[in-house]
Amino acid sequence: MSRDKQQSRGGSAGRERSRTAEIRRLALTDTHAAQQALAELLHDLFGLDAQDVTINRDRYSLNSLNGFFNADSEAFFFKFHQEEGEEAMSGEYYRADILTRAGLPVDHPVHISVMSGEQILVYRRRSDPRFSDVLRGLDLAPDLGAESAALQAERDLSEKLLDVYRRTLHSVTVAEVAAEPIHRLFHDRLVDPATQMVPGGRLADFYVGRRFRLPGVELDWNEFSKARFVVNGLAYTKSVGELFETAAERLRPARLADAGGVTAHGDAHNANVWYSESNGKPSLSFFDPAFAGSHVPSLLAEVKATFHNILAHPLWLYDPMEAAARYRAEAAYEEGVLTVSTDWAPSRIRLGLLEVKAMTLWRPLMAMLASRGMLPADWRDVLRLALFLCPTLVMNLRASSTSQHPVSSLIGFSVAVMAGCRPRQGSDVVTAFLDAIDPETKPKCGHE
Repeated sequence: MSRDKQQSRGGSAGRERSRTAEIRRLALTDTHAAQQALAELLHDLFGLDAQDVTINRDRYSLNSLNGFFNADSEAFFFKFHQEEGEEAMSGEYYRADILTRAGLPVDHPVHISVMSGEQILVYRRRSDPRFSDVLRGLDLAPDLGAESAALQAERDLSEKLLDVYRRTLHSVTVAEVAAEPIHRLFHDRLVDPATQMVPGGRLADFYVGRRFRLPGVELDWNEFSKARFVVNGLAYTKSVGELFETAAERLRPARLADAGGVTAHGDAHNANVWYSESNGKPSLSFFDPAFAGSHVPSLLAEVKATFHNILAHPLWLYDPMEAAARYRAEAAYEEGVLTVSTDWAPSRIRLGLLEVKAMTLWRPLMAMLASRGMLPADWRDVLRLALFLCPTLVMNLRASSTSQHPVSSLIGFSVAVMAGCRPRQGSDVVTAFLDAIDPETKPKCGHE
């Protein structure tokens, strides 16, 4: 990538409106206008004469937009991520060079703009599938041979990640941690970007003061936020409101320097991962390093990948209508207790991925942090709170009188609570996972 095409500053500096936000808005209602606006953006930023612009209808693009275009007789793939209020946030998007220098496999864009409101990546178009699509196919049509290949690819990538974390783990200052863009995925979504007050951001927009329509019951925010979940007989220790409140305090950037920092992608859900095969051997490589950094809090580095690649599947987060057709979920509410019954469960391939992630990456990482005196006493709480925020703030999980996903909403909140706190008695998949990665326990995996 030539330096003169790495970013465009020109006349867009200081521009208050977000052109990428406007394109995302247009894409919901007027595809032609969105395509035209995108072509104009590509021309203004990079001088590209974009033709045949196509915007993908992508189930995984919850906070981003991607698609294809042709220019100068070449085929390209574009993607951009856009956060509410990003103009008021610190940190810089899209630092693929950080990952390359660390030795991680990453696809490099040919054009980048990192200007606030005009942040976009352009890649040469590839024919490889994303790992998310490969795994969705295995959710719907299990195949032992294909699953084995996918798990080996995940294992190889986890080994590379662990090696990078070993080489890059270092003590960090509060200022270094606070400057990392990964907080836009967690704490920044809980607070007002201008005042830093809680509740703000997506928490306020999605949930506070709203009504929740669930199969069998409808609750207001006051009732729902204080409800004690009982899911398939397991009673959980904290409510949704308590988890949001605790996360707003413990996941503040100033409190996340205690476990050191690493070089990491930070948002490596599998829709940001290519799946390639060469001579029959599969391999994985990253793209869209919107939240990459060299001082990423070690306990946050793999959280998004762990939740979105495993616990968000099968189907409920990204395919709510399909989930409603395949799974059952019912709720009853009495005296502050929300009792949930559901037949949803992680598929075989997702449990296999969890075992690989636990034993190949998380457990050695926890042992490394412990050996260097960098493992906080409350590390389980930190991981749980971050896992809880993954589904609840990546999109609006609330089912209202106008939405069409009450079944996936109930499954989603149940999984979020399962991630956020342990049951009073017994165990579940997340508790077993945390036990498996605890450096003080004998190695085992929760689904064995």
